[in-house]
Amino acid sequence: MFDQGSGPPLIVVPGVQGRWEWMRPALRELKRRCRTIAYTLCGDYGSEMRFDTSHGFETYIDQLDAIFDTARLERAAVCGVSYGGFIALRYAATRADRVSALILVSAPAPGWTPSPRQQRYLARPWLSTPLFMISSPIYTWREIRSALPDWRARVAFSVAQGARVLAAPMIPSRVASRVQVQQRLEFGVDCGKVTAPTLVVTGEDQLDYVVPPPVTRQYLSLIQGSRYEKLDRTGHIGMLTHPRQFAEIVTRFVHGHSH
Repeated sequence: MFDQGSGPPLIVVPGVQGRWEWMRPALRELKRRCRTIAYTLCGDYGSEMRFDTSHGFETYIDQLDAIFDTARLERAAVCGVSYGGFIALRYAATRADRVSALILVSAPAPGWTPSPRQQRYLARPWLSTPLFMISSPIYTWREIRSALPDWRARVAFSVAQGARVLAAPMIPSRVASRVQVQQRLEFGVDCGKVTAPTLVVTGEDQLDYVVPPPVTRQYLSLIQGSRYEKLDRTGHIGMLTHPRQFAEIVTRFVHGHSH
């Protein structure tokens, strides 16, 4: 569990890979501006909580309850990154008294389904992982090249992020099961129950190959009063390629709704 910084509390829910360590560049910037908390999703290495198959997706809600309790927080802003957006959304819909603000970052909207390439990976997660690891840099290179115009910065970023991924490995079967669980649920009703001020953040349309920004922007019509911010010259991993800009956008919103 990551818990650093001071000021208004912000809990960051990681993406489908489940590891907070992958978000470290963004967390370092966020902690300069507010108390930042992040954690590993249940069922993964480094998490103290197992995934309860009989309880399903609600296990993630129980885990977030436990994070609030462990951090001794009654109320905090909750930021869901990519798949973590589903968890943050459900939590804000069912725990309105605990959520001061909701931030959805490159998050799939209700009704989202994996692309054909993603479906092939999810069908055989362990067998597909070597190909996934090889092909991922190809799909993200255009984004990295746009975000970091200097080749030295690109190499440094790629090496550092690769090291973070290797040090905190995902579990392919757990990744697949998370998507399978999500696909069986309807999150549209949750959007209508959200009362917390909501910020939607994406990268540029042509640079996100994981969750198309127009899909994420559907939240603007689903959650009343929600606002939108765009990270320039980046896509799905904008919180990593532009962590300072990301932190400024998010924490400005958090500070504005911390009471």
